[in-house]
Amino acid sequence: MEAATAPSPPAAEEPGTAVILVVEDDTAMRRMIQEVLSAAPAKVVAVESSQAALEYLERESVAVVLTDLRMPRVSGLEVLRFARARSALTQVILLTGHATVEAAVEALKGGAYDFLKKPFEPEDLRRIVDRAIEYWRLNCENLRLREANRAYADMDGMVGKNPAIEQVRRMVRACAAYDCCVLVTGESGTGKEVVAHQVHLSSGRRDGRFVAVNCAAIPENVIESELFGYQRGAFTGADRAKPGLFEAADRGTLFLDEINNASPAFQAKLLRVLQDGTFYRLGDTEPRRADVRLIAATNRPLPALVESGAFRMDLYYRLRIVEIVMPPLRDRRSDIALLANYFLARHAARLGKPVKGLTTRALGALMRHDWPGNARELENTIQSMIILTETDMLDVDVLPPGLSAEQPAPGRAMEVIEPQSLEEIEAYFIAKTLRETKGNRATAAEILGIDKSTLWRKIKRYGLE
Repeated sequence: MEAATAPSPPAAEEPGTAVILVVEDDTAMRRMIQEVLSAAPAKVVAVESSQAALEYLERESVAVVLTDLRMPRVSGLEVLRFARARSALTQVILLTGHATVEAAVEALKGGAYDFLKKPFEPEDLRRIVDRAIEYWRLNCENLRLREANRAYADMDGMVGKNPAIEQVRRMVRACAAYDCCVLVTGESGTGKEVVAHQVHLSSGRRDGRFVAVNCAAIPENVIESELFGYQRGAFTGADRAKPGLFEAADRGTLFLDEINNASPAFQAKLLRVLQDGTFYRLGDTEPRRADVRLIAATNRPLPALVESGAFRMDLYYRLRIVEIVMPPLRDRRSDIALLANYFLARHAARLGKPVKGLTTRALGALMRHDWPGNARELENTIQSMIILTETDMLDVDVLPPGLSAEQPAPGRAMEVIEPQSLEEIEAYFIAKTLRETKGNRATAAEILGIDKSTLWRKIKRYGLE
């Protein structure tokens, strides 16, 4: 394509299509670059002047700019600065026949993706441009995920757009308006405390304290004094009175995690609090009132414990006015990328490491894992990867042992063995969901968290009809 004037691209181009803008005043060099890049997974647009490049960048989104460093009137460095100011996603590669260390340093400090000295081998140019396009795609995906996080994490920490997590959000909003007991059930690591905290923050008790207690972490002979407090002389070593956590949570919320570990004696005293709102400090004969909302959580099914006699039936029904069930991460696999990006942004900032995102290979490994430890395991994995990485992208080399080379579990679909791009991963999960829903596109769209028209376009795009 000759480039005497900046061409206008089609008005309705497929979203996500990469555009390479070649800026070169030498006609022979410009045509050679176009020929070399003709097989690239992108649309190539070539212009012969920096001014034409600036005008094009003003109008259009560009994935990669390939510009000569020395251009008449407007230099390649000025094109670099303009392109990066317009969009931090755009990757700029500078070409020059007069390379110096100083020029390379200045270009890289200005945000250039790479620097290529003329004359160059066509294969070197192809390799650098392909890497730049992949880097652009990763940054676009990370931006999309961050925006999705903002859209779907309207309750802090409750990240996801899967219908199961949307149902949790609806139940949190519904029960927050009423001062009733809530029982949160689910496997370890699913985020039961996050949900309890959101009930508190969404309720009229938000200005009071949220006090969390893990019943399994406090010895049986100590838990009553911790929860109800004690008077001076109540036991050896009690040289002064101490209020318990029920009093600390006055006008707020008390969260009892792993309530399934509560002893029979503690269960009886807890039932009394729920029945008449009073309790006794150890060693005291005066009842005290508790203005506390109680939220309990369990990682074991309480009905089975009631059946075996390990848990009081009357207490179970008192606690279970509203039950919120937290789904395991393996049942909301479409949220893994959102959660991974959420944890990455939070912990990279906390640890002070400039990590931008995950490579497609690393994301693919995370998507294949079953996460028996649920969101907590995923969060710990992302933290570990951030600490271990020496680059700005998390790749498979910093995944925990066994995760990167993991094979799908027996019985799981294996049609796509090793997806290598975000598009392949997306196509894989769309195809898998369509199979599981027996081709019902409305149900598949709901599970995937997208509208039906978007699903239809993606089915056409990936040839899944």
